[in-house]
Amino acid sequence: MLVVSVIRKNIDQYSLGLQKRGFKEPMALLNRVIEADELRKSLQAALDEQLNKLNLSSKKIGILMQAGKQDEARQIKLETANIKEESKLLTEKLQMVEKEVRDQLYQIPNIPNEQVAFGVSEADNELIHEGGVLPVLDEKSKPHWDLIADYNLVDFNLGNKISGAGFPFYKNQGARMVRAMINYFLDQAIASGYQEIQPPIIVNEDSAYATGQLPDKEGQMYHLSDTNLYLIPTAEVPLTNIYRDVILKDQDFPVKMVGYTPCFRREAGSWGAHVRGLNRLHQFDKVEIVQIAKPEESYEILQGMIAHIQQLIESLELPYRILRLCGKDLGFSSAITYDFEVFSAGQNKWLEVSSVSNFETYQSNRLKLRYTTEEGKKLLAHTLNGSALAVPRILAAILENNQSSTGIKMPKVLHPYLGFDFISK
Repeated sequence: MLVVSVIRKNIDQYSLGLQKRGFKEPMALLNRVIEADELRKSLQAALDEQLNKLNLSSKKIGILMQAGKQDEARQIKLETANIKEESKLLTEKLQMVEKEVRDQLYQIPNIPNEQVAFGVSEADNELIHEGGVLPVLDEKSKPHWDLIADYNLVDFNLGNKISGAGFPFYKNQGARMVRAMINYFLDQAIASGYQEIQPPIIVNEDSAYATGQLPDKEGQMYHLSDTNLYLIPTAEVPLTNIYRDVILKDQDFPVKMVGYTPCFRREAGSWGAHVRGLNRLHQFDKVEIVQIAKPEESYEILQGMIAHIQQLIESLELPYRILRLCGKDLGFSSAITYDFEVFSAGQNKWLEVSSVSNFETYQSNRLKLRYTTEEGKKLLAHTLNGSALAVPRILAAILENNQSSTGIKMPKVLHPYLGFDFISK
């Protein structure tokens, strides 16, 4: 969530940032928030004045009562009743306007970092780096949904029977691959200094608002209406919320967390070939890395997170590319995002397998997550996260890129975790 005082000081810069995101009248949107906040300030000043009058009247009544001037004290008490009633009305108005300001701020996305380019679609995302060698397959190569049927690795029909479309059953060596990748990704993160945390996969409404899933992604989250709880779309939500309403000290840094969870997304409105097989699911497994940083260090930390994810993908021997998202394609809460895509040879297409983002102070303002400087000031921290990695599309790319007429070769780094190095027919 943006800060009104900062909007006021940087309104031209913020207007340009919202234009990057495709807003047609950003200045009008920002001015509405400022006007609502001006009303809030005037109501707060009026309320403070009335409360001060009450305080003075109470002292005056006490003095008069001690002096035995009961009649004068009663008269002031009558005046005080009017002040109390006016204070009550001002408090109610102030609460309404505060909610209006907060609701307006909830509707405004984060301002893109200056590195983020203008763009109207994902076609305008900037290619930052490419790595690996594209595999050359013969004409009989197959997409992963055919391969998993041939080798009995995943059962979509059973998932549809038990839960519905988008909830697959992993079987046999397919199940072993999922478990192997999760353990490998966790071990690599721990070796890089991340603290492993196994969080809950259900969160309350406050947690979803704090990291920006609400109100932006309300239609994409599974909602347990009887308890007003939500299934998490990513481990980012519970991990980051560990530090909600927390003030950090110098000795608390670095804050580096990693967690494995199943993730749940409704993916409302998704259809077509791009959702076939493991390309898009309602439930999938993912290892997430999260960091909390001082503002002056967060962009160096972001580069370190990018390097960590890059190393993971390279170790799996997958061709990949890194894209910096344009303003229009940027997530609601993000100031800057880098997407990792791996090449899926059986489909002859690139699949997104990770996003790593710096949210700057957008989430921490909602979280009330601050840190104390050496001078004793309390400032908002920066929050960052990244997928390291999402399992289904990595599994799909491994199967497609390593297929042959005799079976499917497994990446060497997974051999100790799998207990096998080849899937045979």
